[in-house]
Amino acid sequence: MILSALNNYYQRLLDEGDASISPPGYGQGKVSYAVMLNTNGQVIDVLDIRDTSGKKPLPRNLSVPQAPKRSVNIVPCFLWDKTSYVLGVSTSSKRSEQEHAAFLARHREALVHEQDPGLKALLAFLESWRPEQFQQHVAFARHGEAMLDANVVFRLGDEPRYLHERPAARSAWTRICSDATNQHEGLCLVTGQQGPLARLHPPIKGVMGAQSSGASIVSFNLDSFTSYGKKQGENAPISEQAAFAYTTALNHLLQRGSRQQLRIGDTTVVFWAQAPDIQAAKEAESLLASFFDPKGDDERAIKQVHDVLAQVRQGLPLRDLDDHLDDGTRIFVLGLAPNASRLSIRFWETESLAMFARRLYWHYEDLHLEPPAWGTPPAVWRLLLATVPHRKDTKPKSEDVSPQLAGELTRAILSGHRYPRSLLCNLIMRLRADGDVSGVRVALCKGVLTRERRLDNKDYNNGEPPVSLDPTNTNPGYLLGRLFSTLENVQRAALGKQINTTIRDRYYGGASATPASIFPMLLRNAQHHLSRLRKDKPGLAVNLEKEIGAIIDQLGAAFPKSLRLEAQGHFAIGYYHQTQARFIRAETVDTDTESEGEEA
Repeated sequence: MILSALNNYYQRLLDEGDASISPPGYGQGKVSYAVMLNTNGQVIDVLDIRDTSGKKPLPRNLSVPQAPKRSVNIVPCFLWDKTSYVLGVSTSSKRSEQEHAAFLARHREALVHEQDPGLKALLAFLESWRPEQFQQHVAFARHGEAMLDANVVFRLGDEPRYLHERPAARSAWTRICSDATNQHEGLCLVTGQQGPLARLHPPIKGVMGAQSSGASIVSFNLDSFTSYGKKQGENAPISEQAAFAYTTALNHLLQRGSRQQLRIGDTTVVFWAQAPDIQAAKEAESLLASFFDPKGDDERAIKQVHDVLAQVRQGLPLRDLDDHLDDGTRIFVLGLAPNASRLSIRFWETESLAMFARRLYWHYEDLHLEPPAWGTPPAVWRLLLATVPHRKDTKPKSEDVSPQLAGELTRAILSGHRYPRSLLCNLIMRLRADGDVSGVRVALCKGVLTRERRLDNKDYNNGEPPVSLDPTNTNPGYLLGRLFSTLENVQRAALGKQINTTIRDRYYGGASATPASIFPMLLRNAQHHLSRLRKDKPGLAVNLEKEIGAIIDQLGAAFPKSLRLEAQGHFAIGYYHQTQARFIRAETVDTDTESEGEEA
């Protein structure tokens, strides 16, 4: 299913005429220099063709004859390669002499009978070239060491096209590929057609943490991986054409700067769409990019996300928003993680655009709090940063995110299934460790509890965490969280807002896990704070005493000895709601005071 979907995506890219997509037998190569030759094979000039639009020059992506797989073996490319192969000079390779000899031998064999002027010029150049000429020839010397180990292509005179783009060069490469094709044929599992089977699949590059030379989804490189006398790719028969197509499409999605990929923990996620109308597929991919990684400065994308969520909330079709948004567009999301020389499939989800939009809507609804914990719907990676330690004056690091948790949370969002229970456990542990009861953390706690209750088909009015402060909620964890926030407010009111350490910093973990051992002591201390308030702010002291009494009356005769994991989640939600309600009241009072001052 995965390879078939990627194969179809490759065909779509070919139909679009995407310049970054190579035809069969070709691939994208990062090329930095072009050597200009005359018809006699003499060097006219060496051009720096790197992209200089950024802060520093970067190699340019060109469609070149497919590079072979290399590990420790010496295998040259055709009509292009790095300088150790093409010129026999390098700063890193200790085998540049053997590599250049292999490059010469390959082209001598392939081009000896060619009559094309460009190919004859290249062969003449290789026959006459000596590595020591690199330092002597002015065209090479002016680039110096910057050229070493970079990839090089060739041109004939002032022709705008490169040598490998000439019709004779393409014909020669097609002939070479045909001669090298594995003669073993079979039924391709991807296309269902009979054809030559791929023994080895092209490498996949760009997955975070995988080998820089590339990794494989389908690979059999040991005798223990073979059976019934079959070798390597014959164990999973995929045609040469399909193997090239799916790897080319995946490498296209994984290229740097693509909006159709993102990284979540150790997982590299790519996504694409399929629809009869190419514009509908592109619009769906743009919408998914905004969902997965909303940019704070992209107002159009943010508005589109809000509009789609509102459309789903009302049960209206997405096409009403945009003619190019088709509810039936097929969406594919693939999560890849490194595994030595191979790639692991962390998750694979495919559904219609309407279903994905519905699942994302429920995701944000499950996490919804009042007041909102964010302005723009957060990306998954931002949510995951809430699960790592929060240290003072230090930003959370994505490297600290649990890879397993990252994959499970993403899968839950995409599939609409339960959030991982380990997410709630992790959040409670972090809240107890650093006491940072942030809106994102509380929203995630609420999301886990709300989704479990919804999927269990339980009564929403009996135990579901509320969206905003609910004085009628009698859940013990929720009430204790509200009480803890009120006691902290008493302390702040009595000692001043600039107090260095509050009860949250010292007792949050104990109060949320073992209330009976912490709250009696907190209530005794609160009486001292209230007596101090009665002298300076008697009205505030009365209101706080009433608030404490109202909460305790709902708790019953005694504090619970301990709270289960779910109750600790409710504790965090209750604390957050009570604290936020206090902030809103304070802002309202300040606003009213300013208004009265203006009227006076």
